[in-house]
Amino acid sequence: MITTEEQERARGWFAGRLPEDLFESLVEVTVDREEITVIGRIPAPRLADSASAAEQDAAVQGRVQEFRQRTREERMAVAREAEHRFRKKVSWGVECDGKRALFTHVAAPVMTRLRQNERQVLDTLIAGGVARSRSDALAWCVRLVQRHTDDWLTELRDSLEQVRRVRARGPDAAADEDHGRDGGPEEPEGTDGTESPGNTAPSEPGG
Repeated sequence: MITTEEQERARGWFAGRLPEDLFESLVEVTVDREEITVIGRIPAPRLADSASAAEQDAAVQGRVQEFRQRTREERMAVAREAEHRFRKKVSWGVECDGKRALFTHVAAPVMTRLRQNERQVLDTLIAGGVARSRSDALAWCVRLVQRHTDDWLTELRDSLEQVRRVRARGPDAAADEDHGRDGGPEEPEGTDGTESPGNTAPSEPGG
């Protein structure tokens, strides 16, 4: 599980590293094992008060596309630095006029084993036209759980974070610190004092 400290470290780094005029504000930086997703707010297009809903939607889509194309080089430069620093892919998205759009992002495969009654749930979703495949049906189930249990999931994450903090104060942690002071192994460093590049991320982040 990604800790609160890791989330805060990533958000702080992006808040300091992003060009001042890239976003109106940094909305969200989300981190998991594979990916960092950065969401920023961009200005809404100016339209006449009489503009229809269809015109407003089209204007927002156009503004998002304009931003994506115009800022691609800037964002890729930041992503390359972040991927080297955090060893994770970087994905981007924007909020514009209350609507959120995600650019290219990671779709990580997750392997699992299901019993017959659980497989039947997925097959029912396929038969009903809700999903195209079992993997699509499983993703639909995850989204449904997320939508209806956000408060419970937040409480669970907070509890796990508290467990991590308690463990960090335990006797094993103290023994590890003493071992380090006695000349134990340290993290490898490059010749210039930076982190070892032995596990660098791909050099071409998505835009």
